[in-house]
Amino acid sequence: MATLFVQDPVFGQHRVPAGHPERPERIAAIEQALSSQDFAALRRSPSVEASLASLEAVHPESYIDGIRRASESGETIAIDADTVIGPATYSTARHAAGGACLATSEVVENRARSAFVAARPPGHHAEADRAMGFCIFNAAVIAARWAQREHGASRVAIVDWDVHHGNGTQAIVWDDPSILYASTHQMPHYPGTGAASERGAGNIINVPLAAGMGGVEFRARFRDQIMTAVADFSPDLIVISAGFDAHRRDPLGDINLEAGDFAWATDQVMDVADRCCDGRIVSVLEGGYDLDALADSVRVHVAALMSA
Repeated sequence: MATLFVQDPVFGQHRVPAGHPERPERIAAIEQALSSQDFAALRRSPSVEASLASLEAVHPESYIDGIRRASESGETIAIDADTVIGPATYSTARHAAGGACLATSEVVENRARSAFVAARPPGHHAEADRAMGFCIFNAAVIAARWAQREHGASRVAIVDWDVHHGNGTQAIVWDDPSILYASTHQMPHYPGTGAASERGAGNIINVPLAAGMGGVEFRARFRDQIMTAVADFSPDLIVISAGFDAHRRDPLGDINLEAGDFAWATDQVMDVADRCCDGRIVSVLEGGYDLDALADSVRVHVAALMSA
């Protein structure tokens, strides 16, 4: 089976102010990185718009409707200093969540070995009823709940290696022992959550990294704490919140990873997935704001997924 790559022009339609780091050019850089002959074996698919039921499994109807009405106003509305809603935001964010659900179905139903969803806006800062940190709908949790509700998965692990802690993911699954959330992230750093003492129902594994740490420290903590926890949880599916802003060149973090560290981390996840869930992995784009570093990191991440 091939690895699935979900890509869609709709992901360029969510517009942000000039100079904003979460810009449409991120998707163009990824598509260019995966356009060479090395990636000819990828199975490529457009996204789909998420059903309201899939969104409502994570976000209240009132919140979803508020995003829709704000987007349909035709204005650009600042939710906070980082997060904006424009005329195309609601549709784009629904496609980001829908792409994650599509990828999940393809992987769980054994039509794809693994999947990478190159979607924006990202999702892991979005709480159940709050958009923040560039994020509107939490695609990783939506995908996890989709796997459970539509495909009968009992346990889903979300592995997050973005440089920023996924406060939204943590808050949504805080008391849900059927979803494991395991995160490495810089701390202290935005959004201020992610201490190792934050454990939820025993299903939250936070492994903070100090500014200036690099691949040696990341690999040791990721292998010994994150992957051990995921293996012990024995999930039916692993969802990766694949942020690449822990790269040393990224302007929004102070962790010094190289692209090769993301390839290594992908291999680690694949090894556990092979042992626990027949290799089932769905990777959903989160951060990564230096275009060259993002392209390099995604290139090796997807190459690793394809190597199974």
